[in-house]
Amino acid sequence: MSTASQVIEIIAQQALLEPSDVTEGSTLEDLGIDSLGLVESIFAIEEAFDITVPFNANDPTEGDFDISTVGSIIMAVDALVKDQA
Repeated sequence: MSTASQVIEIIAQQALLEPSDVTEGSTLEDLGIDSLGLVESIFAIEEAFDITVPFNANDPTEGDFDISTVGSIIMAVDALVKDQA
């Protein structure tokens, strides 16, 4: 399974949507994911990819992990996976 499809599946689960309803252009807000859902999504991503996401739950806009769209999350996860390899 590709990084993109895994991330989309995790985010879809948090949003209680089908993966087909989640696009790379979707924002978490578009999908109805609140701050708690965001934190749960980050934990699930960390567990699925065995990575540590540099994420500040108190200020999600701070840091190097771009959460602006699903596509940006996928790119950030890809980068973290490559850095760890």
